[in-house]
Amino acid sequence: MKAMILAAGRGERMRPLSDRVPKPLLEVGGRPLIAWHLLRLAAAGVRQVVINHAWLGGQIEAALGSGEAFGLSIAYSPESSALETAGGIRQALPLLASEGAPEHFLLINGDVWTDYPLAELLSLRPQGAHLVLVDNPDHHPEGDFGLESGRLTALPPRLTYAGLGVFAIAPFLALAPGRRPLRPVLEQALARGELSGEHYRGHWVDVGTPQRWTELNAWLGERDRLSLQ
Repeated sequence: MKAMILAAGRGERMRPLSDRVPKPLLEVGGRPLIAWHLLRLAAAGVRQVVINHAWLGGQIEAALGSGEAFGLSIAYSPESSALETAGGIRQALPLLASEGAPEHFLLINGDVWTDYPLAELLSLRPQGAHLVLVDNPDHHPEGDFGLESGRLTALPPRLTYAGLGVFAIAPFLALAPGRRPLRPVLEQALARGELSGEHYRGHWVDVGTPQRWTELNAWLGERDRLSLQ
């Protein structure tokens, strides 16, 4: 299964940190945020990764190169301006759905940090999508989806979509190119009963602000300190 990392956002809430460095290249725990994803994807058995980018995207390509240093093959999908999640996936379809590729792909937001065991997702083949959900953070108290017996619902209590899941390629083939958010695609799949999910209770952070970035660095530093004792 191929994976796609979403890395095209401007990172407005991360300014001034993201003014000169794209958010996925900001370091947490001594390495770029996106590098954590790449190392974990490789350890899980993924070999081909697609990364979209827009703001300062050249820095991302220069830093990661072909992916050989991570044991991966990286293909890039540059966007002149960010196309949002569904639009970025739609543009990257020639890379994701190349001849001989599976009909599903693993998707992960480039601006989250998580210790979720990615290998557990690689055997999934959902009809629409399988989403990893987490407890609602303070900045998103209402959540996104309910979860009942492994199926997503629109009913409360709701959990938060973690920016991680496995998606079928087919729904994106039907989209016209251009700037498109992911939410309508998910709502259509939800109405068809095509969304499954799970509740992950491990560590997850939406690294969306300088404060959360600072807190994650502190947590990782403390974790590493304790591991050496």
